[in-house]
Amino acid sequence: MTLEQIKEILPTLDNVEFELENGQFVSEHFHVTEIGMVTKNFIDCGGTIRKEEKVNFQLWNADDYEHRLKPGKLLHIIHLSEEKLGIGNFEIEVEYQDTTIGKYDLEFNGKNFVLKNKLTACFAQDACGIPPQKQKVNLSDLSGNKQNSCSPNSGCC
Repeated sequence: MTLEQIKEILPTLDNVEFELENGQFVSEHFHVTEIGMVTKNFIDCGGTIRKEEKVNFQLWNADDYEHRLKPGKLLHIIHLSEEKLGIGNFEIEVEYQDTTIGKYDLEFNGKNFVLKNKLTACFAQDACGIPPQKQKVNLSDLSGNKQNSCSPNSGCC
């Protein structure tokens, strides 16, 4: 989800709720403690220099159980980050601490924002010696010339 997409969704909501992919909800009294721009400059194992830019939201739970972040307040924080930091329309990455600080992609399921698990990947699999994945085919799906094929118990095989 991009920053523009969340800005379009927020005015349509009564509450801001975040849900983990496993169905567990982030506590209702969470805070968005940071919105920022994260730039990652790196080189992959194949020697290609890469640059990745994301908008970062940090969620945090405090002991103020009466706190509820409303959509208008989050929209205000987003507008401030755009104005003061010059943040553009990039994909959003969410930091949230469960057992450790995790980074999540963000989606919307029509009611809640969903923190989607991220996976590591290799950008240069050929440089790592990882063979390309073979296409899986069912033998029964192969269309061959049936006239020239053997059938069981025909004696031709």
